Amino acid sequence: MKGILTSLDRLKPIYDVVYQVVLFVCKILLIGDILITSLAVLGRFVPFIPDPAWTEEVVLTLMAYMAVLSAALAIRKGTHIRMTSFDKYISKKVLDVLDLIADIAVLAFGIVMLIVGWKYAAAIGAKGTYISMPAVSKFWMYFPVPLAGLAMVIFELEAIYRQIVKMTGKEEKNER
Repeated sequence: MKGILTSLDRLKPIYDVVYQVVLFVCKILLIGDILITSLAVLGRFVPFIPDPAWTEEVVLTLMAYMAVLSAALAIRKGTHIRMTSFDKYISKKVLDVLDLIADIAVLAFGIVMLIVGWKYAAAIGAKGTYISMPAVSKFWMYFPVPLAGLAMVIFELEAIYRQIVKMTGKEEKNER
């Protein structure tokens, strides 16, 4: 078992890179959201600045990407909202098992998001276009779901690994 865990420890730099890429994408999306929203607001109140019709749909799409990708980031850091009211009344071993079960359930949910989300994006999304941008497929409106599902699966696999390491008593070499 220790040999497997030691070899899995080598994957941490890959998880770090994926996390940093997703975090960077979220930052870029936020900057884009702020700039496009500012353009829309200025365009409504300043006569010589145009108010493009596409701004609302693009802002909503960018917000959808940010919402689901940031939720995937929270999995890696363990910052999701969780119920801890009864943790002090449950033994550590039972709590560890419950945490592992919760991680497996979230992993299953991520797989469902990936598979079903891709089907919706490819089927429904590919058939429509944005109202204000007829050249752009609605695929991009549905794509955040499978993308976040993939990120959730990646980060949840790491969380399950960390939980198993914790339960076996082997300490992680690099604490976060």
